[in-house]
Amino acid sequence: MRSIFFLFVLMPVIEMFLLIKVGGVIGVWYTIGLVLFTAVIGVTLLKKQGLRTLFNAQTKAAQGEMPLVEIAEGFMLAIAGALLLTPGFVTDTIGFLLLTPGVRKVIARRLGAQLIRPVNMGGQGGFYSSSMRRPNEERSGETVIDGEFEEVSSKTRDTDKRLP
Repeated sequence: MRSIFFLFVLMPVIEMFLLIKVGGVIGVWYTIGLVLFTAVIGVTLLKKQGLRTLFNAQTKAAQGEMPLVEIAEGFMLAIAGALLLTPGFVTDTIGFLLLTPGVRKVIARRLGAQLIRPVNMGGQGGFYSSSMRRPNEERSGETVIDGEFEEVSSKTRDTDKRLP
């Protein structure tokens, strides 16, 4: 609850305060130019790193590996892009931190580790094939037949019987 309060109430107040202070020191037009400049630089870096992350994810997927770290990095790049397009110095600083590959990799690895932790279902649900054994369960010797079928309506069967 506090983080939502911080994001939607306190953060804009901090950003306005800093923009007013910086504008008072360097001037309004230089402040606006600086905000626009950081947005352009950020979007340029975002595009370059986003394409690199997408390429790395495709390479891992082609090798049969799950690109969890790359997915987490892509998510952080999207957040970085939103922060860089939001006017303000604090959001730009956080956005540029997320664009830094070292910082992003550390956070992505932690997020990736969170995603692949085993989940205890408590014996509830889960997907399995009928040819796979459930944990701690013996096969009952039943025969599994794999096949295809086609549903035929009753109108089709009556018509087929009348044909010569």
